Amino acid sequence: MQMDGKTVLITGASRGIGAAAARAFAEAGANVALVARSTDEIAQIAGEIGEKAIAIPCDVSRYAEVANAVSATANAFGGLDVLINNAGVVDPIGHLQDADPDAWSRTIDINVKGVMHGMHTVMPGMIAQGHGTIINISSGAAHGPVEGWSAYCSSKAAVYMLTRVADKEARDKGLRILGLSPGTVATQMQREIKASGINPVSQLDWSVHIPPEWPAQALLWMCTSAADPYLGDDVSLREDDIRKAVGLI
Repeated sequence: MQMDGKTVLITGASRGIGAAAARAFAEAGANVALVARSTDEIAQIAGEIGEKAIAIPCDVSRYAEVANAVSATANAFGGLDVLINNAGVVDPIGHLQDADPDAWSRTIDINVKGVMHGMHTVMPGMIAQGHGTIINISSGAAHGPVEGWSAYCSSKAAVYMLTRVADKEARDKGLRILGLSPGTVATQMQREIKASGINPVSQLDWSVHIPPEWPAQALLWMCTSAADPYLGDDVSLREDDIRKAVGLI
């Protein structure tokens, strides 16, 4: 799973899965662009990684900022090979009839439009060069309803369909497009879920959540041909066969 000479752009890279993925890809030899709204956090992580990393402040819900981030990455490293659409939020948590419509819409702006913005921006260049990998962070919530998560479930279901449609349109042009459903991960999002007290996920003991380094390792594996059978679909890190393939078992 060496990535020498490859360039990877990761959204939501200030913490959790995004930060762990940035470190994992850099350790594998890749150039890494850390993209997030949290300027100080991504700057610190990029500084720790060193010359192989750059930090780019960006709100993925704004198309122009995503386009600028992609352009800055390509200019810094001479191209772009992998996009990981990781940025996402779970709020608002609560029953649909009680939801703030503006907060609900903001989740769609980040979780759905943010993913579309990234894909739309990188696909022309990847098609022109004849190769590229796009990985969208998915969720079990894309495939089944969860109480209190109407915005999150809806957004992840939409992202799953974006993955499938883009694969249908661009696989024959050399693009590899797939999703990662990591399961429950020990991140700030899980702390927010636990604090809500709504639905069985909030009742899970912290010890059952996997560390963010596990999905980071899975993302590396998904950039190899070993993951080709899953193109256009979600890879579930809950499955023992996947964990074994990734090297976690």
